[in-house]
Amino acid sequence: MKLCFNQATTLENSNLVKDLEYCEKHGYDFIEIRTMDKLPEYLQNHSIYDLANFFKSNHIKPLALNALVFFNNRDEAGLKETIAEFKNMLEVAGEIGAQYIVAVPLVTQEKILKTDIKDSCVEVLKELSELAEPYGVNIALEFVGHPQCTVNTFGQAYDIVEAVDRENVGLVLDAFHFHAMGSDLEDLKNADGSKIFIFHIDDTEDFPIGFLTDEDRVWPGLGAIDLESMLNILKDKGYSGPASVEIFRPEYYQLDAEEAIKTAKETTLEVISNYYNVEIASK
Repeated sequence: MKLCFNQATTLENSNLVKDLEYCEKHGYDFIEIRTMDKLPEYLQNHSIYDLANFFKSNHIKPLALNALVFFNNRDEAGLKETIAEFKNMLEVAGEIGAQYIVAVPLVTQEKILKTDIKDSCVEVLKELSELAEPYGVNIALEFVGHPQCTVNTFGQAYDIVEAVDRENVGLVLDAFHFHAMGSDLEDLKNADGSKIFIFHIDDTEDFPIGFLTDEDRVWPGLGAIDLESMLNILKDKGYSGPASVEIFRPEYYQLDAEEAIKTAKETTLEVISNYYNVEIASK
């Protein structure tokens, strides 16, 4: 299993230049680049060419652009904006060699029927799939374990991906989101492992289902998530993709960025090394 760093983990105490430097130093294989803030910040003083050249010259590689947010159940104007944003992301992904674009469903207080959610997600993902195919880019649907997210369990997300039925459309399995809305391990056991594109590893304080927020996340192995069962299932299914550390925790943002990146690596390795062989690149 390869090791990936998601920039959410240093959201408030770092930038893309620092994250790349420290992740390369500490042997990460991949990075997930935040397109809503960290990439635009980087482009104020650098170019996409600079970023592509960095990846060509170093071990670490871009796993995903994270994320195309709120893509489903939009009005006509909102859908046009979504498609335009996705096309721009495809150009960036093509330039730097990113394998995936993460797509996050709509979060809203509006009550929308599940059938309408599914229909919208399937329709839009099929359109995105066609746009992405010439670039060789895959779309990873990430369900969000919050009551107000339109797609908030693994089973619901997997049902959508099955209905889309495209090779370049799969899932992000985020341990926190899986736990936060009580997703069923049986659904994970019954899933086609090839449809799990990215595994987000994290942990959480032990609050009730439906009350957890991103700020409750902690380093892997230090919380209440049944990572043992998830990793056993992933291994049984032959999952060979990356484990990407994604933590949103205010107190961790008070750490020095390099310390946070180093701790993320150490805690993740302590958990996944019980199930996978992990070779860390050395400088």
